[in-house]
Amino acid sequence: MTTTEIDPTEVDFFTDPDVASKAEPYFDHMLANHPVFREPKYGVVIVTGYEEALQVYHQPEVYSSINRVGGPVIDLPVELVGDDITEILEKHREYFGASDQIVTFDPPVHTDHRAILMGLITPKRLKENEQFLKETADRFLDELIPRGNTEFIWDYAKGYTILAVADLLGVPVEDHQMLLDLLASSPGPVLGNLELQTNNHQTGLEKMYDYFIAKIVERREDPKDDILTGMAVATFPDGSLPEPIEVARIAANLFSAGQETTVQLLGISVARIADDPEVQNLLRSEPALIPKFLEETLRIEAPIKGSFRITKTATSLGGLDLPPGTNVMLLHGAAGRDPRVFDNPEDFDVLRANARQHLAFGRGIHTCPGAPLARAEAVFSIQRLLERTSSIQVSEEHHGPAGAREWDLIRSYKFRGHTKLHLTYTPAGS
Repeated sequence: MTTTEIDPTEVDFFTDPDVASKAEPYFDHMLANHPVFREPKYGVVIVTGYEEALQVYHQPEVYSSINRVGGPVIDLPVELVGDDITEILEKHREYFGASDQIVTFDPPVHTDHRAILMGLITPKRLKENEQFLKETADRFLDELIPRGNTEFIWDYAKGYTILAVADLLGVPVEDHQMLLDLLASSPGPVLGNLELQTNNHQTGLEKMYDYFIAKIVERREDPKDDILTGMAVATFPDGSLPEPIEVARIAANLFSAGQETTVQLLGISVARIADDPEVQNLLRSEPALIPKFLEETLRIEAPIKGSFRITKTATSLGGLDLPPGTNVMLLHGAAGRDPRVFDNPEDFDVLRANARQHLAFGRGIHTCPGAPLARAEAVFSIQRLLERTSSIQVSEEHHGPAGAREWDLIRSYKFRGHTKLHLTYTPAGS
């Protein structure tokens, strides 16, 4: 599909497999012609424009996040009518996906829960986590490098991201294998499927609730000098103590976000390095550019293509009137290609000065709190992978030749990334 072939009144962004596998032509057409567009099939207002997306992000009093991980169809037993439908939405919260997760909360509940979360991801704690990230990267690579080939997503990315969060939260080392086993039973991203199947995001990761509830109760009864105790005794801004399940959900959300975002960031980044010899050579010769490379990757290939909001009150956006109850989708994967903000946005430029202005981690009150951890995981992983190999290639046996790759991609309007990524490489010094 090319940009000139797109008729947005005919293309179904949410179910079209061609758009799911290669959304750039759709993004570019919409940016050039309809940066804010009400698609006719579901009535969703699709926002591709950068500045228009920022308007939504910075108005949580107008745009609720209750449907953030939902889909184009909102199936409620009541009509969303009235000048302000906030109360109706909250009364029917259980009908929305991941309704008990912080990502779907609005202020003031979101404010209280985010305060707990940010207490777990302090700069001091992130700095303490760095040595573990480096050592864990080497531990995984110790097993993978001698093989000369790997399926990177399951052999490295998924396990690495689970253990990174486990260490950040102070999960005892003896429990790490339990988390890896739990990961093996998790289906991965289940939201944003092209069949538009309704689910409430009940994955294997949410089985962590029981684990963290038990730990919180245990530490409140028998405090220790550790991170889990700090989590257990953390209070809301008003001084009240959260219920154990509330803390457990916050912790589980970090694991979930890692699997849905950081795994894909690792896969997308390493795929580009393996597929583009010029980029690979640049990063090998100038490893200090790895952080810039990651920001440009996030700009042009955001792991989460977009997220939803719903209007609580009447408003307008990009010349469209939005009544209460309007389902809005922010396509930050498209916003990173907005030529009003990024020069020659279709070009991958490691040295792009404003790449970090991307919206891959959101903005406003829902800016991804785990972004510093995701960046650190990716930087250390790429550093060590490049240092411990002399060359990395995409496996032509599995993905075909350069210029005609057959990638194993997530079939989703919401997520972007690889379900499998087969690589071959030469160990350093060979």
